[in-house]
Amino acid sequence: MKKHVLTAILAVAMSAHVVTAQPEKVAVTPLKPSAEQAQAALWASRVMARYHYKALPLDDAMSEKIFDNYLKWLDSDRLYFTQADLNQFAPMRTKLDDAINNENLTLPFQIYNVYQQRFNERMAYARELIKGKFDFTVDESMQLDREKAPWAKSEDEVRDLWRKRVKNDWLRLKLAGKDDKAIRETLDKRYENYQNRLKKLNSEDVFQMFMNAYATAIEPHTNYLGPRSAENFDIAMRLSLEGIGAVLQSRDDYTVIREIVPGGPAAISGKLKVGDRIVGVAQGEKGSFTDVLGWRIDDVVQLVRGEKDSLVRLDVIPADAGPDGKHVTVSLVRKKINMEEQSAKKSVIKVKEGGVERRIGVISLPTFYLDFEARRRGDKDFKSATRDVQRILTEFKKEKVDNVLVDLRNNGGGSLIEAVELTGLFIDKGPVVQQRTAEGRVDVESDTNAGLAWDGPMGVLINRGSASASEIFAAAIQDYGRGIVIGEPSFGKGTVQTLINLDRFAPTDKVHYGELKMTIAQFFRINGGTTQLRGVTPDIKLPVTADVDNFGESSYDNALPWVQIKPANFAPAGDLKDLVAPLQKRHEARVAKDKDFVYLQEDIAEAVKLRKDNLISLNEAVRRKERDAQEAKARQRDARLAGKVEDESAGPATKEARNSGKTPLPSKPTKTMIASRGQDDGLQADERNLQAELAAEKAAKNAKDVLLQEAAHILADESVMLKTDTRMASRAMPYLPSTRVSGN
Repeated sequence: MKKHVLTAILAVAMSAHVVTAQPEKVAVTPLKPSAEQAQAALWASRVMARYHYKALPLDDAMSEKIFDNYLKWLDSDRLYFTQADLNQFAPMRTKLDDAINNENLTLPFQIYNVYQQRFNERMAYARELIKGKFDFTVDESMQLDREKAPWAKSEDEVRDLWRKRVKNDWLRLKLAGKDDKAIRETLDKRYENYQNRLKKLNSEDVFQMFMNAYATAIEPHTNYLGPRSAENFDIAMRLSLEGIGAVLQSRDDYTVIREIVPGGPAAISGKLKVGDRIVGVAQGEKGSFTDVLGWRIDDVVQLVRGEKDSLVRLDVIPADAGPDGKHVTVSLVRKKINMEEQSAKKSVIKVKEGGVERRIGVISLPTFYLDFEARRRGDKDFKSATRDVQRILTEFKKEKVDNVLVDLRNNGGGSLIEAVELTGLFIDKGPVVQQRTAEGRVDVESDTNAGLAWDGPMGVLINRGSASASEIFAAAIQDYGRGIVIGEPSFGKGTVQTLINLDRFAPTDKVHYGELKMTIAQFFRINGGTTQLRGVTPDIKLPVTADVDNFGESSYDNALPWVQIKPANFAPAGDLKDLVAPLQKRHEARVAKDKDFVYLQEDIAEAVKLRKDNLISLNEAVRRKERDAQEAKARQRDARLAGKVEDESAGPATKEARNSGKTPLPSKPTKTMIASRGQDDGLQADERNLQAELAAEKAAKNAKDVLLQEAAHILADESVMLKTDTRMASRAMPYLPSTRVSGN
């Protein structure tokens, strides 16, 4: 995303009314940098200034970029600092390079400590506001997105911003049917929780924010990872960890079990269930319990994780017991846990048309994962996206599917090796992607394995969230003429990153400097173009659901430019050009009659208008009218989908659809989503009942995926065309006998 958010503090935008009382001065504990952090910053700067693909000196000009970036990380919506604060910080603007070079990080920590003070002052003011009353008959509105707004000129101005934000929070709850007492209790607890989360941030969090302000000031995809973040990144890449097999979540002061991983120690024991609260953790048979009530969730996770076959004991309050309920002790032996939820998944969509059924095999791939260490060791069962997809393709052959769709929506990338090897499942030997280093050397990454795991027709489904490795795969499939690319233009990330362990510069093994995920090259398509900035353009375009102005490579002001190099030496596998026009024509005719698809397009147009307006009314009558119109529209849509209504007449678009105002368009918009828009409960995620929240997530996951269904229809159309037109089939897949175009 273009917009930076202070992680672990604000999950959503907030809201507020007129009270003149001054909030109490809030005491905060200033945070200070450590000597190790100053050393890590210096070594990171040396590496980035010398080895980065877009190496820039750490000087006054870079200091100004870091300064601006740092303020975005801290206060992206300009709701905490005032212009007076900015004036106070002004002398520091060209001094942050000196702070790093002189190993003295006092200045960035001073800025953070002012932010911490302002944050607590704003929360105290918000809590003071809810003691009064609001006038919802006034015709006023609130700006939803303030990233480009000017800083508040005075304390009075920033308080008025917060008055409106708290007023909006109150109005949302009121429209959801809450009475004043319940609203006050909910909002007071909410703002208190915000303060408590801020208190849990430590100097390592501040240092990581500052270093990321520096790293991303060079180029958007360079990041600093503190020791714990580096460990989590490694887990995400290999999709495995050693622990008990439970997903934990922080709710109020408790660590709550949100999910039990099938096959893990927690599931096998049968002693834990969703909703149980962990209040203590002990190591081994005799270790003493550490009270974790009120802890940060990542700190609790660190205690629960541990080496395989080691014992951990948990002090648990069962889900069905009150806060003073009887505790139970649960002992579990840690095991290797595979994160199967993020692994490749398969499904088969049956498409019937003209009395003939076509079976489209769908492979959903959330990330290009690879257990690098296990592969290096030679483990025969190392985790790999390519290996999992190859297994699925073998199963699809047995199931006699007619076409295969690789769903890469919201797949942000991962291992470059996996992008190359996954492409190799669908092509014979040949180049897949080109890399150019900062020195201008071009290397070609190729598939060296003969043969295809799937030689039938196939397609790739992408959206704006498909980035990096996803774009390499989709571009190669497109350049080889191997498959139809469907969806919306992809993210546009055409850069290659590597991990650099800064601990190599540490004086002892006990000092940890973290890691750099640093851009070292730019990748290019085998046709010589690049996905940088422009992304992959689909052959068949579906509606653009993303906010392209704020999401994607083109939203960064310091992204690398689009350039072109010489094509690689490759021979296309087929020619699908003749297929695209008739597929497009069939697609357009079908979606014009598909009510779900039409509704999706209406919702997208509405969301675009709301983003452009960037305002939400704080007048209760206006909001009720908008909500009622939206609910009526949703009911009418559901009735039409059930075949009960003939004509279409929808009420005016409602800003209530955006709830608090910043809800991004979902990747799977459906009638379920549409209906839920008029049912805003005014709550944050952690304020809802856990079971209800999980049920809602399950319902959303199981809702009809309009775009996936249409992509399957497109590939079904392709299968029919290839089956019935042998000349077209021979051009599309010349390597196959014209009578066989499936992957069987």
